[in-house]
Amino acid sequence: MKLAHLPALALCACLAAHAAVSPEEAARLKTDLTPFGAERAGNKDGSIPAWTGGYAQPIPGYVEGGRVPDPFADDKPLFTITAQNQAAYADRLSEASKALLSKYPASYKINVYPTRRSAAAPQWVYDNTFRNATRATMKADKPAGAYGGIPFPIPKTGAEALWNHSLAWLGHAHRLANTNNVTTADGRNVLLGKETIYEARPYYDEGGSAEGWNGDTSLVSFRFTGPPSRVGESLVVRANADTDKSRAWVYFAGQRRTRQLPNACCDTPNPATSGSIAFDETYLFYGSISRYDWTLVGKKELFIPYNQNRRLQAPTDADLVTARHLNPAWQRWELHRVWIVEGALRAGQRHQSPKVRLYLDEDSWHAVLSERYDAQGQLWKAGENILGISPSGPATFLYGFNSYDLLAGTLFWVGTSDGRDQRTVLDRRKVPDSMFTPEAMASESIR
Repeated sequence: MKLAHLPALALCACLAAHAAVSPEEAARLKTDLTPFGAERAGNKDGSIPAWTGGYAQPIPGYVEGGRVPDPFADDKPLFTITAQNQAAYADRLSEASKALLSKYPASYKINVYPTRRSAAAPQWVYDNTFRNATRATMKADKPAGAYGGIPFPIPKTGAEALWNHSLAWLGHAHRLANTNNVTTADGRNVLLGKETIYEARPYYDEGGSAEGWNGDTSLVSFRFTGPPSRVGESLVVRANADTDKSRAWVYFAGQRRTRQLPNACCDTPNPATSGSIAFDETYLFYGSISRYDWTLVGKKELFIPYNQNRRLQAPTDADLVTARHLNPAWQRWELHRVWIVEGALRAGQRHQSPKVRLYLDEDSWHAVLSERYDAQGQLWKAGENILGISPSGPATFLYGFNSYDLLAGTLFWVGTSDGRDQRTVLDRRKVPDSMFTPEAMASESIR
C-alpha cells in the first residue's frame, strides 16, 4: 500500500495537549488547500479533478419529504472491477474491498464512475474551520477551543483526524426516514426496524461559540413505526465530546417505561439496530475514541463509495441487496484521496475488535470505509457509509451505513423506506434540545 507518509510526530498516539497549527500553515486553507484542508489540486493523471467549490446549490427537482434526486444521473461507469481483474487495481482498493471481491467472485463488483468532488459547506462553516486551525487543541482525547467547523483541518495525529469525522459538517438539524435490515448467511432479508430519525448537531448552531459550547456533538431521536413488534418504541441519544456526559434512553412500548442504557458506548450492542451493530460501529465510528491509540498512517488514492444519490433511486429497499451483498447496480464508486487512520487497542482497555482501520474522505472528513479485526487478527467486519449530496445543500450527507460480517457471512444495511421522506433539512428551532430527553420520548411514544 503506497502512502503519503507523515512525519514521526504525526504517527504517535499521545494523550497530552496538541498545539494548534501556526498562522502561516493555516493560511494554506486559502491557497493550495481547500477550506476543509484537502488538496485543492487534482492528481497527476487527472483522474481526480481539482476542487472548485463542490456542489453548493440545491438539487433541481427536489420536493421536501420526497425522494432525493441524483444530480449525476447521466453519468456512466468508466469501468468495472471484478474478482477476475482486481489485481490490476489492487493498489487503489481497500483490504475490505479485496475481501468482498474474493468472497463473492461471481456477483460482487465495483462500478467506478467519474470522480466528482462535490463536498461543500456554507461560508460560515469555512470561516469557523479557518479559526479552528489556529485555536483548536486536543486535551485528554477531546477537542478544546473548536466550534462550528472542522476542528483540525490540518491534522497532525490520528485522534485529530478522527474528531474531524465525528464533527464533520452534514447540516445542523434534519429529519431522515429509513430502515434497518440484516441479510442472513442463507440470503434472507430481515427488517429490524423502520424509523424516523431526528438529529440536531449543537456544535454547528450558527451564532454559537467555542466558549459557549457544552460539548454536545449529536442529539438523536429514533421513533419506530415497524416492524409490528417495535411499533411505538423509541430511542434518544445525547452524545457529548466528554463521553462521561453522554446519555441514551430507550422507551419500550410493551412495558410502557423508559430505561436509561448503562453504557451507550463502544462495543455495547446498539438497540436501534436490534443489537446487530455496536454503538461505535454506527456511521463506521461513533462516540468515545479512548479505547484505542490512533495513528495517522497517511493519505492514499482509493476507490470509495461516493455521491451515492444513485442508491436513493432504487424502486424498493429489496432492490438494494442481491446475492448476500449490496446490489452493484445501485452503488456508485469513485476515485478519491483518503486519510487512513488506524486504532490499536489501548493498554488496559477491552474491545471485541482490537484493531480498526478507517478511511476518511479528504474533502468532507466523513469516514467512507472501515475495517475491523478480531482478536485473532482476522478481517472481521467491513463497513461503508452512504455519502450523498444534501438536497438543499451545501453539505455532504450521511444517508446511512452498511456493515458486512465477513466471518459470519451476514450484512447489516440501511434502506431508504422506499424513497419516502429520505432527508429533510430542518430549521434548528424546530428541533430544540428539549426534544431529546427521556420525558419527551415517553410523552410522544405510543402507549
